[in-house]
Amino acid sequence: MIYPIYIAAALAEIAGCFSFWAWWRLDKSPLWLAPGLVSLALFGFLLALVDASAAGRAYAAYGGIYIAASLGWLWLVEGVRPDLWDVAGAALCVAGASIILLAPRGA
Repeated sequence: MIYPIYIAAALAEIAGCFSFWAWWRLDKSPLWLAPGLVSLALFGFLLALVDASAAGRAYAAYGGIYIAASLGWLWLVEGVRPDLWDVAGAALCVAGASIILLAPRGA
């Protein structure tokens, strides 16, 4: 159940950051910043929902999911297909995130 929260958080963060990118780098209207700020606030809220014993561990595991989601954004939104190295790197990161998330830990 934790992966959907991480995926939603990643999409919210990427969308929020992309709004700043669009305004700054793509010469879009400053109005792009308003939904971007809302999206970044949603990201923070979603990441806080993760049931983890320590914030740092939740953030570390999130990093791997974020990398994979960023490549999905690259392909679906920006129209740039990830190459073999992108996919291999993302798979490695998701594996690492899964080890952090699913490792058996004592109470």
